[in-house]
Amino acid sequence: MDAKTFSADNGTKNGSSGPYVLAASFFSLLAIVGFALYGLPFYYDFMKEDFGWSTKIVTSGNALSKLLVAPLFGFLAGWIIDRYGPRKMMMAGAVMVGGALIGLGFMSSLWMFYFFYVFNALGYVFGGPLPCQVLISRRFEKNRGKAMGIAYLGIGSGFVIVPLISVALEKSFGWHYALAGLGVLIILIALPLAYFLREPSAGQVAPFEKQSFVKMSNVLKNKNFYILALGSMCSIAAVGGTNQHLKLYLRNLEYNQVESAGIISLVAFSSLAGRVLMGWLADLFPRKNVMVLIYLLVASAIPVLLLPEFPGRIYLFAIVFGLGLGGDYMIIPLMAGDLFGVKTLGRVMGIVLVADGIAEATSPWMVGALYNEVTKSYSIGFTALIFIALAGAVIVSFLPKSGLAIADSSPK
Repeated sequence: MDAKTFSADNGTKNGSSGPYVLAASFFSLLAIVGFALYGLPFYYDFMKEDFGWSTKIVTSGNALSKLLVAPLFGFLAGWIIDRYGPRKMMMAGAVMVGGALIGLGFMSSLWMFYFFYVFNALGYVFGGPLPCQVLISRRFEKNRGKAMGIAYLGIGSGFVIVPLISVALEKSFGWHYALAGLGVLIILIALPLAYFLREPSAGQVAPFEKQSFVKMSNVLKNKNFYILALGSMCSIAAVGGTNQHLKLYLRNLEYNQVESAGIISLVAFSSLAGRVLMGWLADLFPRKNVMVLIYLLVASAIPVLLLPEFPGRIYLFAIVFGLGLGGDYMIIPLMAGDLFGVKTLGRVMGIVLVADGIAEATSPWMVGALYNEVTKSYSIGFTALIFIALAGAVIVSFLPKSGLAIADSSPK
């Protein structure tokens, strides 16, 4: 697909061109989500060995920080993005997440672990998927699903290479400097492209401004908002609970560091295909149907981890789970944009991401609490995730196949 398809305006009047918006979103998601969110679990076993922490403790930093940050700052971040644009938020998020990983690399106590995890969560809220979703939705009216899929390839690309980078850095410098090095890379990758983003010039009307404004009071009265939030919470919980424990699970099976990194990278490679495929399907078929398909893929992958060992078992899981993972986060803003419009997408997704952040935070913690340290068994925790994933598929099946006309032009 050529660049012209994704270039809404190659001039400066309406802000950065479509290809540049895609590039900035791609690398921001690669660094802030691909490196940080999916990279940190690679270091959990090192933290357990060095500090003597339990599985529950090393997974609690993500949980507690998002439980604190998401409710306090999620809607605020969405409001700021809707009002002032995503550029400055993306810059701030890159610095926060990069600084957090540098701090985690040199921490020496549990309070520092939680302190830097809070900054990591703040950076994710301000600079992660939320501003990128709004940026892409505002720039692209047609081919929005394909554009979102291409941008979200950044997450999968980061997910693919972060275990390989981490293995190499850890072998050469130890895990402390390896983690700090990831923080530096995040800032170097995400900050410059966000800095040079151009907002629409004063007096110019961007394509999304043609839409009517949807009052948040109307959104909050609409049952589909709660269906979307609850359904996405279930699937995000299943994805997060599985992914955050995947390396620990592999280490229990006596896979070494290189083998574990290879399997995690296979999940990531599969997620790349999932993002492209689901973005393409989202432009061809009702997005609700695509959403149900994604959630069923996640629900069908986790049981493979509980089956008796057979040749290729882990690789089958990696491919199916990766396909679902690839579309999971991407389909939510597409569905929200269909239901409630783009002008209010920051605020809508600010609330939905709070709910999803809580699910993503508590699910790995729950799995860690259900983990049997004596028998090294994930059976109870993974079984719970299967039922949660299936519940998400059932819930989103009640969404409409097309968007609802709930817009009104009342002032903000």
